[in-house]
Amino acid sequence: MKILPEISRTLSEYLLIPGLTTEDCTPDNVDLGAPLVRHRVGEEPGIRIATPMVSAIMQAVSSPGLAVALAQVGGLSFIHQNQQIEDQAADVLAVKRHKAGFRTGDVTVAPQTPLGEVARLLADTEQGVAVVTENGEADGEFAGIIGLDDFHLERHGAFEPAGNRMRGRNGLVTAPASVSLSEANELIWQHHLDVLPVVDGGRVVSLVLKSDYQAHKTYHRASVDAEKRLRVGAGINSRDYKDRIPALVEAGADVLCLDSSDGYSVYQAKTLEFAREAYGEEVSVGAGNVVDGRAFRYLADAGAAFVKVGIGGGAICTTREQKGIGRGQASALLDVVQARDAYALETGVYVPLCCDGGLLSDSHMAMALAMGADFIMLGRYFARLDESPSRKLQIGGQWYKEYWGEGSRRAQNEARYGQRGRMVFEEGVDGYVPYAGSLYDNVERTRAKITSTMISCGSTNLRDFHRDAVLVPVSAESFKQTGAEVQLRRPAVDSGE
Repeated sequence: MKILPEISRTLSEYLLIPGLTTEDCTPDNVDLGAPLVRHRVGEEPGIRIATPMVSAIMQAVSSPGLAVALAQVGGLSFIHQNQQIEDQAADVLAVKRHKAGFRTGDVTVAPQTPLGEVARLLADTEQGVAVVTENGEADGEFAGIIGLDDFHLERHGAFEPAGNRMRGRNGLVTAPASVSLSEANELIWQHHLDVLPVVDGGRVVSLVLKSDYQAHKTYHRASVDAEKRLRVGAGINSRDYKDRIPALVEAGADVLCLDSSDGYSVYQAKTLEFAREAYGEEVSVGAGNVVDGRAFRYLADAGAAFVKVGIGGGAICTTREQKGIGRGQASALLDVVQARDAYALETGVYVPLCCDGGLLSDSHMAMALAMGADFIMLGRYFARLDESPSRKLQIGGQWYKEYWGEGSRRAQNEARYGQRGRMVFEEGVDGYVPYAGSLYDNVERTRAKITSTMISCGSTNLRDFHRDAVLVPVSAESFKQTGAEVQLRRPAVDSGE
């Protein structure tokens, strides 16, 4: 037995001391970009994200819809692995079909599909236009397009076939699959189009919408690959990796990540060894989770593309309660950061760190980045949003989203926790989180807060923030001082203001 001579501390037990804010410290000059995968010191990483936020490998969080939205704002999602291999590969492929500015045809109908059904499909998917193919399948022969502006149910009737109201292929301006986004937008403005189908061999491969033009300008931070497709990650495990990794690579996953509550194991090393021998440096696999420098060094030596830090700190995780394993997130992060920097100095290889757990507020995220994390992984944060796959429901007049942990009975995740058959105990809970609206709005707000913190500390990029941040532990009395109760003002019924 060994007892460490320290107190296990959380992120909320520290404050940042302001640094000198210079004239260069303006929001426009702050760069939140971070390396996602290992690289030689002084060289650029193979994958870099503009927003240092990734989504947790969870059923309640990382769906293709959320992956598209998060990539658009500069982050990246890891499609969860607690599903059949072919289903996960299909989710990855669905994201990769989204080029920046190019949409896949989410709704495909046949000429004989009733207009009422078309309207329902468009409403359910929040799309404004559907692709019409001869057989109603996505890979069918292109026949035309139909949008909400092409019919009115009261005027044309819910049972009239879509073929009677669609804009036929022969009368449409189309573009070849080789078209660039700038060329597509030029065609849209030149021909006064609201939609431009991109066609390859009689099949629609994507759509470019006029309504997205401003969005393209807005998503200037988008995480994209060399072909301008949105980037996406995928979770894997140390059991079926010999089958899952090839399928995900074939689907186009940009980066993979081992999904485990405790990553300090020979099984993760064997998985990393398989990926390295099969694909060399072409496939990047992150590993974890760890809470100390020993475990980091083990996984870094095994070839991990990045290492996740944190055990038991997640809002939905009960590993500490059930197994007595874990460490305060701040203590874990500070220890592993020291090991990462020593590893980089010794080997010339920089292995990025992902802070996973213990992030209850935007200030905690800023604190984790100041302590040396390169990017942060979030579950509860994204589960609250419109783009997460879980249900939105009303309880007692308040809107919530469902949220459950991968260690919960609902997830039944044998691959992650190794409990075969009936679960003997759970390492996660099943519940609800308050609904918080759009991902786009929330991420922009979080970026603004982190940017403001960095400006107050005199830093304009994360590397400088790591180097120059000055932190101080917070006493119990400090908590009391900042936690005095104040009755918040509520708008009066007859405010007159």
